Amino acid sequence: MQRLIFEYSPVYFIACLAAGLGYAWLLYSSKHSWSIRWNRFLFVVRAALVTALLLLLLGPILKQTENIFEEPSVVLLIDNSGSVHETQDTARLMANARQARETLGKEKLRVEWSDLHGKPGPFAFDAATSDLSSALRETVNRYEGKNLAGIVLISDGIYNSGISPLYQPVRVPVHTIGIGDTTERVDLILKNVAYNRIVYQGNKFPLRAEVGVQGLHGEDITVSVLSQGKVLQQVRKNTATKSLVAFDFQLDAATQGVQRLEVRVEANPRESNSKNNRANAFIEVVEGKKKILIVAPAPHPDIKALRSVIEKNPNYECLVHIPSIKEVDPEWLQPGKVDLLVAHQSPDGEGRTNAILNSFLQAKSSVLLIIGQRTQLPLLQTLGVALNFEGNAQRDEVQAVLNPGFSDLGFSDDLNSNVTRYPPIMVPFGKFSYPATAKTILYQRIGSVVTERPLLFAIESDQQKLGVMVGEGTWRWRLNEFQETEKTVSFDELFSKLIQYLSTREDKRKFRSFPLQQEFTGDGPVVMESQVFNDLFQPVFGNTIDLEIRDEQNNLSSYRYVTGPGNNRYRIGGLKEGVYRYRASTELKGKREEVRGEFLVTGQNQESLNLIADFDLLRSLSRNTGGYFYKLADADKLSQQLTQEKLASVIHSEESFQPLINLKAVFFLLLLLISMEWFLRKYLGGY
Repeated sequence: MQRLIFEYSPVYFIACLAAGLGYAWLLYSSKHSWSIRWNRFLFVVRAALVTALLLLLLGPILKQTENIFEEPSVVLLIDNSGSVHETQDTARLMANARQARETLGKEKLRVEWSDLHGKPGPFAFDAATSDLSSALRETVNRYEGKNLAGIVLISDGIYNSGISPLYQPVRVPVHTIGIGDTTERVDLILKNVAYNRIVYQGNKFPLRAEVGVQGLHGEDITVSVLSQGKVLQQVRKNTATKSLVAFDFQLDAATQGVQRLEVRVEANPRESNSKNNRANAFIEVVEGKKKILIVAPAPHPDIKALRSVIEKNPNYECLVHIPSIKEVDPEWLQPGKVDLLVAHQSPDGEGRTNAILNSFLQAKSSVLLIIGQRTQLPLLQTLGVALNFEGNAQRDEVQAVLNPGFSDLGFSDDLNSNVTRYPPIMVPFGKFSYPATAKTILYQRIGSVVTERPLLFAIESDQQKLGVMVGEGTWRWRLNEFQETEKTVSFDELFSKLIQYLSTREDKRKFRSFPLQQEFTGDGPVVMESQVFNDLFQPVFGNTIDLEIRDEQNNLSSYRYVTGPGNNRYRIGGLKEGVYRYRASTELKGKREEVRGEFLVTGQNQESLNLIADFDLLRSLSRNTGGYFYKLADADKLSQQLTQEKLASVIHSEESFQPLINLKAVFFLLLLLISMEWFLRKYLGGY
C-alpha cells in the first residue's frame, strides 16, 4: 500500500496547479501552425509538467506499507545425550524425527530441529550432560520476536544439569515424545564421592562413597578405594532395605602432589549397567599449610576481622599471639617458622611485642604492620622501618580509595566502589615520609578530597616484603559491608590478596610454564602458558618451547611451539581422564631452562548414572505448557494432532518513507513529458 504525504496545506497544491495552467496558457494561447486538437494536447502536457515540477519543490513523501506473512514455526528439540544412546535405537529415533519433520512441513509449518545445545546436527548422542531447562530457555530466546508455535521435545526425561524443566517458564506449548526404558532395573549406582580436595602430607583424610541401591535387598555390597590399581581399603556392607548406603574410609596422605583414587563398587551379577559403579577422586597432597602469625600487645576487633579472612582459605593456618592473654608455642615466634608476621599496633609502648617484630625485620621476613593508637611511631625507624611521622599524639579520620594505577593484585572491577563506601578509620595526623619505591594500594580520603598520602602500601627490598596499614578500625569495614550486602566479599578480597601477596615469595625465574588451571574437564582442551623474560624481567618472544606430557602409564606425548605477542598459550585436546605430569623447556643464552609440574583431567560420567526414563516429568511438562505427550511408537499421532490445529500466521508490517523526488519513476515520467512535448513541437513545425 502506498500513500503520498504532503507537509504543506492543500492551498499550495491549488497554487501549483494554477501556476502550471497559467504558464501553459501563456505559451499556447497564441496561434500556432498546428491544429487546435494538437494545441490542447500540448497545453495539457506543459501544464502537467510545470505542475509536477512545482509539487516536487514542496517535498512530498511516498509512504509504502508492506505486509509480510510469517508462517508458524515448530522446533524439534532432540535430546542427544549419552543416556539416550544407551537405551534407544538412535537410527529409528532419527527416522521418526525425519518423518515428523516432513509431515509437519506439508502443513505450511516451518519445521527446524536442533540438539539440546542449539546445534542443527548431526546428532551423535554422546553429550556428557542433559540440561533440559536451559535447552528450552535458549530455544525460546532464539525465536524471540518470531512466530514460534511450539516445541517438540524428544527426550527420555532425564536431566543431570541445571534446574528441573518444570520450573522453567515457557511461553509456547511444549509437546513431548518419550523415548527410552522406564523399567526399574537391578542396579548399584555410585551416586556421590565426598572428600577434601586438599589434604596435608602425613595426615589421614576421610572419604565417603554413597551407593544407590535399586532392586536389591538384603545383599552385601563391596566398595574399594584403589590407587594405581592397588587396593588401599575395602569395606563390605549389607543393603538391608536401604536405597542409599554410605561407605566411610580413612586414607593416608603419603606422597606429595596430585593423586587419583578410584572408588569402585563390586558389580552384582544381575546388573545390566556397570558403568555407574566407579568414579575417580582427585586429591592434592600438599606439604603443609602456610602459617600466618598475628602478634599484638592487646586484643582488638581488627584481629578478629583479619583472622576470619585468613581462616577462610584452607591453605592458611592463623596463629594469634597476645602476651599474657593468648600465647602460642615459642617455636612459632622464631623467624622462618611462619610465612607472614602481622604486627598489630607494634612496636608498642610497653615493649610486649617489640622483640618479636625486631627479630622478624632483621631476618628479612615478610611483615604486615598495622599502625594504631598503641604503636610507638618513633620506634619504627630504630627497628629499620623507613617511616617517619611528623606527629604522634593526634589522630585523624580518613576513608579509603583504591589506587587505580596499582594492578599487581588483580582486584575485581567493583572493589573500589565498595571500598569508597567504607566508614572512616583512625590514622596518625599529619604528613609522613616513606620510601619512594613503595607501591600504594589505598589512598587516604578526607571528606571528598583524595590526598596523596597512602593508607595501605607495600615495600619490597632485599628479598623482603613489608606491608603497612596506616590506621586501625578495619573491623568497621567488614561490619559495614555485611550490613549492606549480607556478605563480606570486597573486604575478604582486599585482605586475602594482600596476605597472599606478602606471604608468597617472588618468582625470579626467567622461564615459566604452567597450566592455566590445575583441573581441566575431558570435554575441553588443556591450556598451557609459557613466559620468557630478559634480565630486566621484561617479556621477550620468539623462543621455541618444548613440551613433554606423561600420563599415569608413563606414555609420553611431545609438543613444540614458538611464543609470540598474544601467542603464549598452547592448547592440547583429546587427553583422557587422569593425572598428567609435564616438563617444559627452552633455551636462554645458550643454557637449557626447564619447568616441571602436573595437572589433572577429570571425566564426566553423569549420563551413565541413571538410565531409567522419566515419562512423568515429560507428561507434567506438556500439561503445564498446554502441549501433548506421546511415546515414540505413537509419534505420528502428535504430527496429526498438530496438523489439525489451526496455527495462525503472523503479519509483520514494514513502513518506509521516501521523498518523491528520489524515485527514478518520477524522473523518467518528467523526462517523457519534456521529450514528448519537444518532439511534437518539432514534428509539427513549432521550432
